[in-house]
Order: sequence, then structure tokens, then C-alpha cells
Amino acid sequence: MNKNVIVIGGGIIGLCSAYYLQKEGHQVTIIDQTDLTSGASYVNAGYLSPSHIIPLSAPGVMKKGIKWMLNNSSPFYIKPRLDTEFLKWIWAFNKSCNSDHVNRSAPIIRDITLLSQQLYQDIHVTENFDSHYEKKGLLMLCQTQKLLDEELKMVELAVSLGLEAKEITASDIKKIEPNVEINAIGAAYFKCDHHSTPPEFMSALKNYLREAGVVFYLEEKVEDVVLSKNKITALKTSEQTLPAGEVVLSAGSWSSILSKKLNLNLLLQAGKGYKIDTAKETNITIPAILAEAKTAVTPMHKFTRFAGTMEIAGINHNINPVRVQAILKAVKNYYPALQLPKKSIKDVACGLRPVSPDGMPYIGKSRKCDNLTIATGHAMMGWSMGTATGKLVSEIISKKATSLKLNPFHPDRKF
Repeated sequence: MNKNVIVIGGGIIGLCSAYYLQKEGHQVTIIDQTDLTSGASYVNAGYLSPSHIIPLSAPGVMKKGIKWMLNNSSPFYIKPRLDTEFLKWIWAFNKSCNSDHVNRSAPIIRDITLLSQQLYQDIHVTENFDSHYEKKGLLMLCQTQKLLDEELKMVELAVSLGLEAKEITASDIKKIEPNVEINAIGAAYFKCDHHSTPPEFMSALKNYLREAGVVFYLEEKVEDVVLSKNKITALKTSEQTLPAGEVVLSAGSWSSILSKKLNLNLLLQAGKGYKIDTAKETNITIPAILAEAKTAVTPMHKFTRFAGTMEIAGINHNINPVRVQAILKAVKNYYPALQLPKKSIKDVACGLRPVSPDGMPYIGKSRKCDNLTIATGHAMMGWSMGTATGKLVSEIISKKATSLKLNPFHPDRKF
């Protein structure tokens, strides 16, 4: 039975949900408070990374986070504040930082990211999208033996899960990237990873959806919901009231604000990330993560992107120059001959990723609302999990067997 579906949020998760929903014959409307030209879906590193099998809430992260609270240029900065929701999130995050959680999560993350890779490729072929997509793998560049040893443990875990990965030496790096000077003692090379240019895919997907009859209400904020028993009957926006059939909540970091109107306990924090783009020729051809600095480097179509940092400091788009300088310092340390133009630095942008306490996304229906499907909380993995999440949302609403088991992603799970 075809349904009228309102998707709240037009980032990668919302657009992919709309894509698969309209393929099933549903009438889809997308509401977003922006004009859909900025945000995390546009400033991310563009990775489709099965190699990122360790959730953010891993052993030792909380200990590092406490130390890093004193340094706002650190790769993972948590701004301490007396806020009830933040304190609840911190408590749940700390409880998730254990090896059992990692062991349970790794194969689940592998499965959803591999599915996403395949679905991205299927969309490119099926819809003939003219957007950049490459399968060159990912280098985890290391400058210290300590970090290299940690990354080699990741290689072992990845291989045990059937992913293609290996150690490479400094001389191997030179062979792979012969035209750029790289300061690293070695690397983990995850051949299983792919990369893309996010603005191109987002543009192609938006154009496709408009032509397919999906309705867009942009620069229009959902301000309230009308509830009757366990069902949303209407959404009140800044411009109008829309009757609701099925609703998808994929509003990223703003999902937690809307969830409160539905009496849901959706623990989320906004994790700010920054990007610096340069059209200057860098000679970088293989995506890389600068391990010590947690900075991503992606050769995209006609430009190179340097992205990084995770800043848990509430919902805001303030540019912190200290954190921008940390990215620039990392680039200089690893690529000593590379000089980024001043314009690139001036044009720095940020995006907010929705971070759940256990590093796993929320995908599914809450028991508290019959016609609401939640799709948010992907942290740094929204791009890597985007198409698979959209597919799962469509399967849930269409009442089909889901491509993956949903229990690990349940919005009502306990922390």
C-alpha cells in the first residue's frame, strides 16, 4: 500500500530515505530548515569506509576525552558544561567504552557499510549519476610506532572480518604516492574503502528526486507535532501545517530537539567537524587519515579536501580558529612540501554530525510512536552508511523484510 511520507531533514540520510521510498511508490515530501547546500553531508571526507569498524565509544576514548577537555585543539574535544542532556549522554557514552561493545559492533558496522558501498554503486549505474566515485582504498598514515602498532591491530581485526587490509612500509607509501612528499614511518592500507565527492552526489540525488516528483519544502523548520494517542497526525512548520501519514526523522543533530516533542529519550550530541578545500594541485591520489592528528585527506573531483576533528560543544556553527589551525598543522607535519592557499583557509566550513552514545546509529521505529521511523545518530559514518540507512527506512515503512537486522540500531535501546 502506497503511503504519504514526510522526511524531516534533507541530508544524506534523508535524501537516501526519500530515494528508496519513492522507488517503492510512496509519495514523499522532504522538509529542511536550510536550502540544502551546506552541513555535514557537504563537508565530510566522502569516505565509504568498512575499515571504520570501531565505534567512537571504544576502550580508552573516555580517558583521552577527559584529558582532551583541557585542550580545545585536540582531535576529540568535549566541551564540559552543566546540561542535563549532555550529562546523560556522557554517562551513556562512558558505559559504552568497553571491548565487549566493540566486539559486538564491529561486524554490524562492517555489514551496513559494505551494503552502503554496493548501493552507492548501484545508484550511480541505475540513475547514470555524473558524480565522482573511486575505489582506491584508504591509508592510515602513522608517524609513531605506537600509532602504527594500534593501526596494525585494526588491520588484523579487519582481515578477520573478511575486509582487505595490510601493513605497508614508508618505501611502499612512496611507491603508491610517488609525486607527493609524505612524512610517515608506515601505514595501514585498507583496500576495502572507497571515496567520493559529497557535493556532487548530493546535487545529483536532489535533481533526481525533484524529477521523480518528490516535494521539497526548504528553509522551513518543523516547529511542532500534533499527536493523537501513539501517532503523529500533523507537522507544524514555520510556514504551514502538513497532515502526516508516515514520518521519517532524519534531522541530524536537530533530531534530539524534535524527539523531545514526541516524548522520546533520544540521546544525541552534535559533533562538529571542519573542512578545508583547495583546488591547488596537491598530487595526492589516495585518501588518507593522518593517524596521530585524526585528520582526513581526500582527493575529490577537481579539489583536495582536508577534514577533521570531533568537537562536542552543542549545536552551533561557530568556527573555532584553534581547531582550524590544528588541521593545518597536521597537514604541514605529514605533507611538509604542501602549502595551502590563504583563500582555502579563509573559506573553512563546518558541519554537525549527530552522535549517539554508543557510536551506533538509530534506525527504526520507537515503541512510543506508531508512524515514526527514526534515522539519525550516525556520527562520522553518515556518509558511509547513508544508502543502506535509506534502504532500511524504506523497507520498514513498506513493511518488507529488512536487508539487515535492526536490533543493534533500535531507537529505544538501553545504555
